[in-house]
Amino acid sequence: MELFIIMENNNKLGQPEGLSKVSHRRILQLAIPIILANLTTPILGAVDTAVMGHLDSPSYLAAVSIGAIIIQFVFWGFGFLRMGTTGLTAQAFGLNDKIELQMNFLRPALFGILMGFILWVLQIPIINFSLYLFEASDTVEMLASKYFAIRIWSAPAVLINYCLTGWFIGIQKTKLTLILHAWMNIINIILDLVFVVVFDYGIVGVAIATVIAEVSATIIGIIIYRREIRNVKLKIRLLNLLNLSKIKKLLGNNLNIFIRTFCLIFAFAYFTSVAAKFGSTILAVNAVLLQFIHFLSFGLDGFAQTAETLVGSALGAKNRMAYKLVVKKVTQWSLIIGILYSIIYYFLGPLLIDLLTDLTEVRTLSKEFLIWLIFFPIVALWAYLLDGIFIGAMRSNDMRNGMLLSLAIFLGSVNFLIENYGYNGLWAALYIFMFSRGITLMIKYPQISKSLKVVPVSNTD
Repeated sequence: MELFIIMENNNKLGQPEGLSKVSHRRILQLAIPIILANLTTPILGAVDTAVMGHLDSPSYLAAVSIGAIIIQFVFWGFGFLRMGTTGLTAQAFGLNDKIELQMNFLRPALFGILMGFILWVLQIPIINFSLYLFEASDTVEMLASKYFAIRIWSAPAVLINYCLTGWFIGIQKTKLTLILHAWMNIINIILDLVFVVVFDYGIVGVAIATVIAEVSATIIGIIIYRREIRNVKLKIRLLNLLNLSKIKKLLGNNLNIFIRTFCLIFAFAYFTSVAAKFGSTILAVNAVLLQFIHFLSFGLDGFAQTAETLVGSALGAKNRMAYKLVVKKVTQWSLIIGILYSIIYYFLGPLLIDLLTDLTEVRTLSKEFLIWLIFFPIVALWAYLLDGIFIGAMRSNDMRNGMLLSLAIFLGSVNFLIENYGYNGLWAALYIFMFSRGITLMIKYPQISKSLKVVPVSNTD
């Protein structure tokens, strides 16, 4: 069994136990809670889609698709708060730097609160500009606007929650992320059914349910954070919080991740906007098929985020051999998960489509295009895995550059492919995008281990 330096914290936060075993079992102990937590989100999206998909018009389903992609575009534009917090916290954890363990939550959380207030102020131009890009029908745009106008009020809570999730993953307490996500999504699903099925609030009920769930999860997360940080027993000093060099590092790293995340979300938003030009029925089909990608992404992210914390801790301890062992094992599990998804989609894909909608035309077309989802996991897993490795290594500049190039390739291929192959061409362009993301990071990957010196570790079993 391979051994390497990693900061295990079963009892007191920031108290390293020295050499600890890192095996497939350890990776699963970290990854499974993340996977379960992440899977609750696409389950929630599936419930939203199913609730709207069983109403009497595809306009509701199309509106939820557009409204959700807009709010996702806005919120996940700040996804760097989760990813940046994980990388910084994991490396501070590896170094056993107790002061930075606190600061690596507080600094991004304050920034998240500020950004949430700014989103409140800018909500009208954001929704107007977004709907202009989608060019959907008047009915769909009206419903999507209602959805967005309610969802935006949870912005500060959502951004703080990103920081909490990143911090919990960084200190290797991934079960806490499961608690937060499970609470938020179970409450959301229950309220979805109450507001839409019982009280017939429609798309407004779906939005209100989500806001209540997001705010309550953030409150619980802050309570848990305060419990965990008591073990550090250090007073918060304003000079530490406002350390200019640390803030500069935080902003620089987060800006790179922001650009990367913005490009990623823009690619999927553009993908949806192009699908909308094929009509409301195809847009509804697109909403159903995208649920398969949501299920996939959150599953693969479990091992990607495990790579973030373990790679960050190994690099924080400047242990090159530990780093290589983590990468090897996480890669093996990512391959297994990707293949498993493909098998599930092949055998159960039609059944999942039937569960998501009972609109006959939408069902028929979704099954016709399902072939694109069957092979998607094998192509996409490399992008997710390498993102996790690069976040843990704090190589955000490489992530930014790779994503910019991949987006350019995607946008350059879309028009040509849809002109010649229609909606199938749009999916082919998405394949090219995911493949490009993996290749651009693979090229830079060798530089990470070269930057580290070899640190001796115990012999393997």
